[in-house]
Amino acid sequence: MSARHRILDPAARSPTKNNLCALAVMTKAPRAGQVKTRLVPPLRPEEAAQLNVCFLRDTAAAIARACGTTARGVGVYTPIGAEAAYIDILPGDFELLPQRGDGFGDRLSFATADLFQCGFASVCLIDSDSPTVSADVYAEAVEMLSQPGDRVVLGPSDDGGYYLIGLKESRRELFERIDWSTERVLEQTKQRARELSLDVSLLPTGYDVDDAATLRRLCDELLSDQSERDLAPNTHKFLAALTARKKL
Repeated sequence: MSARHRILDPAARSPTKNNLCALAVMTKAPRAGQVKTRLVPPLRPEEAAQLNVCFLRDTAAAIARACGTTARGVGVYTPIGAEAAYIDILPGDFELLPQRGDGFGDRLSFATADLFQCGFASVCLIDSDSPTVSADVYAEAVEMLSQPGDRVVLGPSDDGGYYLIGLKESRRELFERIDWSTERVLEQTKQRARELSLDVSLLPTGYDVDDAATLRRLCDELLSDQSERDLAPNTHKFLAALTARKKL
């Protein structure tokens, strides 16, 4: 078995990590019945958890390819005590950071603040529901944040939310007065950025896979004859085997 990942401690403040950007995926330990519950049915709880593992592996692999010398992969996880769950999911050079806070906005805000406290020069928070986002997109986010001037980088999802938010400093206000899990999230976040006089840089639009309709969309994208064979390979393999046994 691989070694456990290093756990970051915001209380032990580090010097800036050579201007590194944290490419940080927000994740809940992939336990059956606790993740991807909106996909049950058509999936069983065990299948939904396995799919979540595939999403994490593909997202982490794309992040790892984007890192180079300018970024570092981080898993921002919950619950505390679930660190071993990531040993065979996230690459060994990823670091872990425990989530804190109650609501979703609090968790994003605290994750951003904690990553800056750990010494990162910029931070991207990434969802774990968009396995088809490519390494090039994550690399583009890092490049945008390296440019002069303060800004927020957003990766829009076509449901009105976002799959990535990138910042050059902690901005609690970007996570306040947001109607989470609605089609208003992206526009409200852009409004908060305007109120803070921040430039907004947009990445290509993606989509979240969190219900039966978006799961069918993912199957159509990955399992078609025209699909890119290197796109989300873990998810592709799992869905190919799953659809051979059952209709989604």
